[in-house]
Amino acid sequence: MLYVWGVAQLEGAEVLLRIEDHDRQRSRPAFEESILRDIDWLGFEPANDVSPSRSPFRQSDCGERYERALSRLARDWHVYRCTCTRKQLAQAVRPLPTGERPYPGTCKRLMHPADVPHSLRVAWHPRASPECFEDGLQGPQKQEPRLQCGDMVVRDRLGQWSYQFAVTVDDLSHSIDFVVRGLDLLESTGRQLRLARMLGRARPPRYYHHPLLVDQHGEKLAKGRGAFPIRSLRAAGCAPLDVLGRAALGAGLLTEPGPVRASEAGPLVERAHTAWRGQDRCRPQ
Repeated sequence: MLYVWGVAQLEGAEVLLRIEDHDRQRSRPAFEESILRDIDWLGFEPANDVSPSRSPFRQSDCGERYERALSRLARDWHVYRCTCTRKQLAQAVRPLPTGERPYPGTCKRLMHPADVPHSLRVAWHPRASPECFEDGLQGPQKQEPRLQCGDMVVRDRLGQWSYQFAVTVDDLSHSIDFVVRGLDLLESTGRQLRLARMLGRARPPRYYHHPLLVDQHGEKLAKGRGAFPIRSLRAAGCAPLDVLGRAALGAGLLTEPGPVRASEAGPLVERAHTAWRGQDRCRPQ
């Protein structure tokens, strides 16, 4: 959150709050309530509200938007049914150093009927040029989705929209022009840029991938690895300034412990990255 709001402060931008609950198996209303409560408690103010009933900023409420995007994609590009399971893919393809297993195109020409369990994949153009972009922090990037992930899933066999497809459609629908997110999503950028162009986006967003909070082993902090959720820190009597101070220290925005206010996110990011001002940051080509 410090990087997201900090970069927004430096850019004179607003932060759009979006509930990305495309995975219905792992999403719960209580999780959403906790996110909203944590953001408010820490002192961050998004530019929009998310209605508790139906909202264009909650992915589970936006099925029609994704259906329209899928129709457009299928009209102009090759979208096909894939019956391969994760187990079959794991047996067929060795993982890359990133952990991904690029889909080998097994079902691309098989024309499976609609009444068999299947996911939907979009076939990348075989002669598309690599995706080259300038990341605001990580510098020049060159990615080729065909080699990274192969033909990409847009909807899984449970009927759920994939993360890559949903966020690309959302960014286009919400006119997002600047994306700030963790370094673990850097590898997703090339495929989202390509997919957005296939959906008709003329001008890509700028991207800024920030460092992650990690443990002593260099692993991303997560509840499954012993990280304390914000609600637990709040219940233990921690103040918002102290929680943000811990986060700033872990993210390298502070060199020694100290309290931090949400309004100080921009100066912290600027001091940590002295080249921020005065350079041509991530300008679209």
